[in-house]
Amino acid sequence: MPAYVLEADLELADDCDPRSVGAAVTVELCGSYEHEGPCTWPHNNAIDASRTPSLFRTLYVADDDEEPEVRERIEQSLRRGADWQVADVRTRPVSNDERDLADRLASGPRRIP
Repeated sequence: MPAYVLEADLELADDCDPRSVGAAVTVELCGSYEHEGPCTWPHNNAIDASRTPSLFRTLYVADDDEEPEVRERIEQSLRRGADWQVADVRTRPVSNDERDLADRLASGPRRIP
């Protein structure tokens, strides 16, 4: 299964827990940020809140025909956030530093949608 990356520049509210951004994406993709069993679309979220704007990244795996829907779901979950504003959203290739993570996500179990 191919891997993809969506990045977003986010303006976090002063009282925003940066982890809530990744939780919002996980809820959108999995129904809950704490769930049993594998994800429908395995993914990994990371945020660098030490910079302004904060840089959020989701690395996810999906079949080619599912990728547009998954990307749209991630972007919409970011745009619905009450504790942050989206300044920019973009896709990029998986970096060399992320390749092992992408391979692990792609080779792991998956819940069929």
